[in-house]
Amino acid sequence: MNMKPLLAIFAAATICCGSLATAQQVTRIVVPFNAGGATDVYVRMIASELSKAGTQTIVENKPGASGIIGAEYVVKSKPDGTTLFTGSNSTLANNAVLFDKLPYDPFKDFTSVTNIAYYPSILIARADLPYKTLTEMVAYAKANPGKINRASVGAGNITNLAGVLFDKTAGISTTHVPYTGDTAAIQGLLSGTVDVYVGAITLTLPNVQSGKLRVLGVFDNKRLAQLPDVPTFKEAGYNVEAYVWYCLVAPAGTPAATVERLNRDVNRILNQDSFVARARALGIEVRGGSPADLTRFIKSEYDRWAPLIRELGLKGTS
Repeated sequence: MNMKPLLAIFAAATICCGSLATAQQVTRIVVPFNAGGATDVYVRMIASELSKAGTQTIVENKPGASGIIGAEYVVKSKPDGTTLFTGSNSTLANNAVLFDKLPYDPFKDFTSVTNIAYYPSILIARADLPYKTLTEMVAYAKANPGKINRASVGAGNITNLAGVLFDKTAGISTTHVPYTGDTAAIQGLLSGTVDVYVGAITLTLPNVQSGKLRVLGVFDNKRLAQLPDVPTFKEAGYNVEAYVWYCLVAPAGTPAATVERLNRDVNRILNQDSFVARARALGIEVRGGSPADLTRFIKSEYDRWAPLIRELGLKGTS
């Protein structure tokens, strides 16, 4: 029997099956938060667009322990570009200071892919307070040291760090009141338990529009599209910026060519006007860039916040 035709058929079938397996390979983006939040929805938007473009992509939620559970899971995954992590201030910068022992090294165990977004932080106040601007708030705080109760969702969270940085910059003292989450902190504002809170526009906009809450300032280098009349802190004379940012990283050792492909594919999505509009509806500002840009950015954020965390003696709880 002539085996050559059979071998040729077998070889072709093997190549075909191999190509099919590659085509069906799924990319997973791990989100270290519960499903349903704005960040989760945003990452799912990216995953959907990647899938439409030919890279089947799903989102896996692995919440808990200040993002450590999700980060450790990705670090231990195969570095082939099929498992990505949604990194943030907490997991890739602040945790390195807040925790004495992490099961991962934020700077050695990940490969940068791209920045994807940030939430501009805002300072929100009750509408019935005697101050309506940042300048008036500072004057009131200086005349009444410690009387302003300031909410946050945790001492090591940007909602507290931004407030502390503003206190130091303005030379005032507010009383920190931690809450378990944004919703609880907003309820604290609405009930009169606390006076101000650093948060995002997404959950607060309805109460701002109804007149129950007031936004005093934006911790960004530009005003919010949703609140064009509210000045930035820099415009008010306080050199303070603070925001929650998100990025995509892969396990260390992921091939450079794979990283470049992922970067290119994601940035193509981020540059679409329709995608930017959908993101802003969630209160999110789109931010992309190269892998090198992201590496430099993470280092700069660590350098900016680590000294303040150490100065405050903060420690994380997982």
